[in-house]
Amino acid sequence: MVWPILLVEDDDADAFLVSELFDEVAAPVELTRVRTVAEAVRRSEQVACVLLDLGLPDSEGLSALRRLLAVEAGAPVVVLTGLVDEYRGAQAVAAGAQDYLVKGQVDGRDLVRAVRYAIERKRADTAAQALRESELQADERARLERGLLPRPLYDDRRLRHAARYRPGRQQSLLGGDFYDMVSTPDGTVHVLLGDVCGHGPDEAALGVSLRIAWRTLVLAGVAEADRLGYLQRVLVSEREHEEIFATVCALSIAPDRDSMRMRLAGHPPPALLHPRLAALPGDVVGPALGILDEDLTEDVLVELGPRWVLLLATDGLLEGREGPGGEPLGWEGVLPEIARLWPPDGPDGLLDSLIDRVEARNGGPLTDDVALLLLMWGAD
Repeated sequence: MVWPILLVEDDDADAFLVSELFDEVAAPVELTRVRTVAEAVRRSEQVACVLLDLGLPDSEGLSALRRLLAVEAGAPVVVLTGLVDEYRGAQAVAAGAQDYLVKGQVDGRDLVRAVRYAIERKRADTAAQALRESELQADERARLERGLLPRPLYDDRRLRHAARYRPGRQQSLLGGDFYDMVSTPDGTVHVLLGDVCGHGPDEAALGVSLRIAWRTLVLAGVAEADRLGYLQRVLVSEREHEEIFATVCALSIAPDRDSMRMRLAGHPPPALLHPRLAALPGDVVGPALGILDEDLTEDVLVELGPRWVLLLATDGLLEGREGPGGEPLGWEGVLPEIARLWPPDGPDGLLDSLIDRVEARNGGPLTDDVALLLLMWGAD
């Protein structure tokens, strides 16, 4: 392996000495020399290590080092000093240089050893930083998950549920998709699935606000017909831009579980997976929350029967495409994939496999976040 090394040195004699030190030990390096910090900054991302003389014509003190260290993804820096500048070399290490060498007091082996250690320490530091960032991201993701994907509040053991969330961008935190389930004393189970437009922590925070507000409204006994209007007011007061909106699917499953009432605010309807495979009617869809000044959703009665399986999905799944540039799949394209997976080995496996199949048809990861909520009543 050959290391590309950048030597920043304006003195011809010192530059020749460094080249000779590498040659005397047949070091596996490809040495490039520049005379100024400005040239070094332009090239520091393409090399494995920078050997930096502090006494350059376009720098003063440690300014050259600071400029090189400020380069994003820049190479590690080993400082070269004269005998009278040895104290400055120690200062350079304290400021972020990997090491310093005194000209005239090192041989080829010392120089190669310093370069190798600088490269290895830089790699170790980069790996440690990536690990810290990954841990912080995992902690943030866990906090957002607790807010967006909470523990449902219902006590009917015959009603089962499973949920899945998959961000639409690699290495992304959770976006603005959210869900909740709450039962009331009369036995009704209230269900919410929503999607704040956009990605990232701001949208996730807004989704958390909407979900908590909805749960509070349900527990406070606010009538179903009034809840989305209150959510609209929360959205408008909490959003950062007027263009932000949220789509919502709100269900109220009757105590006997044979029927439910549904409101759709710009959101796709759920799909019935059992006893038949079909999307529920989506012809009565009101505007998304935040589009108009009031909630205009209509209440729709849906007959379910004694045994059923219901799937709620945000549009991240339904907007998967038949390859790059293809048309959105919609339920028409997703339901056949569910049919191929039915009957499932288990609800969790069904949701994971369904997302995988849609991504395969899409030709890659889905661009929007996907949240799925599977509800099962009396069906094995």
